[in-house]
Amino acid sequence: MTVPIAKLSFWGVRGSTPTVDPATWRYGGNTPCLELIAPDGTQIILDCGTGLRMLGSRWAAPNGGKTPETHILVTHYHWDHIQGIPFFSPFYVENNEFQFYSFRSKFLGRDSLKQVFEAQMALPYFPVDMSAMSAKRKFKELDGGDSFKVGENKITAHWLNHPQGCLGFRIETPAGIVAYATDNEPGDAKLDESLRELAAGADIFINDAQFTPEQLGTTRKGWGHSSWLEGLRVARQADAKTLVLFHHDPDSTDRMVDSILRQAREEFDSVFAASEGMVVTLGAPGDRVQAHMPGTRTALRREAQFHAKVCGVTEGGKDFEEETVVRDISLQGALISLKHMPRLQSELQVTMEAPGSDGLQSMKLRGYVVRIDEGAEKGHSSVGVVFTD
Repeated sequence: MTVPIAKLSFWGVRGSTPTVDPATWRYGGNTPCLELIAPDGTQIILDCGTGLRMLGSRWAAPNGGKTPETHILVTHYHWDHIQGIPFFSPFYVENNEFQFYSFRSKFLGRDSLKQVFEAQMALPYFPVDMSAMSAKRKFKELDGGDSFKVGENKITAHWLNHPQGCLGFRIETPAGIVAYATDNEPGDAKLDESLRELAAGADIFINDAQFTPEQLGTTRKGWGHSSWLEGLRVARQADAKTLVLFHHDPDSTDRMVDSILRQAREEFDSVFAASEGMVVTLGAPGDRVQAHMPGTRTALRREAQFHAKVCGVTEGGKDFEEETVVRDISLQGALISLKHMPRLQSELQVTMEAPGSDGLQSMKLRGYVVRIDEGAEKGHSSVGVVFTD
């Protein structure tokens, strides 16, 4: 019997505004957009930030026949969640069909989502209007508590605490449950309960972690966002299996997100910090939630052979030390063959022997695992590392 598998891809993970600062390169600077492929093949897109353009550039062409309808869940109408819409190339292809879902805004009234489409592409804000989009588009208004079926999957909307309103979405598939709760601030008892209902028993709980606990309690209070610590509290209360920290602040460098992730992992067994390109597989035999990076950003690489000692932490949380050879290296990172399977986004220390004026010299580098592939040698993994020191 075939095991039902769902695949969740992260195309944009940054909050508020996109960033191309080199210090945010590793986790990525595009604003929110996720893609869920359910076991029955249903495609669900969560939010339409600038990451939507990246998804569109890699859109799979149909194999012929009728193109299946894609379902797009929009949490709310702030710029960082809609600004990818005009740049999503599949909207301009006649054979494509899209069903949009979001709430009726008290500021916009009926057909709020359609109005948002039209307004951000109206003159003089954009060179072409919405009539240029030839794909079929339908819009459905939701309220908190509404549930509906898409194929074999049940989707439920929940209100979150955010200025001008925001919906979170709970997606129940045969492979497991995904709970998506971006842009939410704790403190409203009714909406806090709504969040716990959203996350109840979820296999993957994606939660706003834009601010630190200190910021949330002082300078950022009332801004409509959460912290890693609040996410952990909800995950425990709701019995969620895996927590994904999401909606990173544009001012949070990769090292700052690393620090947040380290603190979170000291408190909760299964935590990831969302990064562009990350793919989470749900429903796999043995380990129901698996995360990996299928590719890395372009870098200048050179083949090399450096003897190295690698120290890190396995997927099972055990320390390891291994002698190996680094065969592919760049100024930013390296591809290393390992017998041990390190945890994605965990820290590695790599000590390489490099020729110097006085013979072989040791070069110590610290980095983070951003990619794990099957190695060319049996029993080995090909581990991509980005250096931070």
